[in-house]
Amino acid sequence: MIRVLLADDQTLVRAGFRSILDGEPGIEVVGEAADGAEAVRLARQLCPDVVLMDIRMPGLDGLAATRQIAPNSDLRVIILTTFDLDDYVYDALRAGASGFLVKDTEPAELIHGVRVVARGDALIAPAITRRLIAEFTARATHPDPGPRLAALTEREREVMALVAAGLSNDEIAAHLVLSPATAKTHVSRIMTKTGVRDRAQLVILAYESGLTVPRWLTPS
Repeated sequence: MIRVLLADDQTLVRAGFRSILDGEPGIEVVGEAADGAEAVRLARQLCPDVVLMDIRMPGLDGLAATRQIAPNSDLRVIILTTFDLDDYVYDALRAGASGFLVKDTEPAELIHGVRVVARGDALIAPAITRRLIAEFTARATHPDPGPRLAALTEREREVMALVAAGLSNDEIAAHLVLSPATAKTHVSRIMTKTGVRDRAQLVILAYESGLTVPRWLTPS
């Protein structure tokens, strides 16, 4: 059973999401919060698997709430935005969010997103990943490899770069002529060695460490 906490200051939004999720086998809404402070309190009290977190709420907003609960817990945060690439999405991912959804997402996409994030994958479509790359690059002007990449093998670095490009495990397997199971194992080992929570954090690490550089910044 995937336990979900809803955090949004709009009662109708919470009611709509609850109606969709509670009707899905294997998913249960365990609580609702109307602001960030209440979201933090309920997240600690109820220990949900996934928090659907509105980024703009009165008082403590969703970004600040995510910073308080995501880095030091096993729960996953999905940021809810009004647009497909909110100005705060980059900061939310850096704060520990596992991905994001637009508020007018289709019910099937909402259910899929909750399941994807609950199993530890990132909820970032390849097209959105490419748009975020530009943001990573603009902000990480001085890449710092740090110690976390030192333990990676050459193959693992190659796989990590493909994750950063937005490829799924199946796409990585096809690109490197591996089995999907082997690709998945590589990704899991990379996350363990680097100490990141999920693929979203792995993408950020790849670009901010300088492991991956967008093609338009590579000298021809």
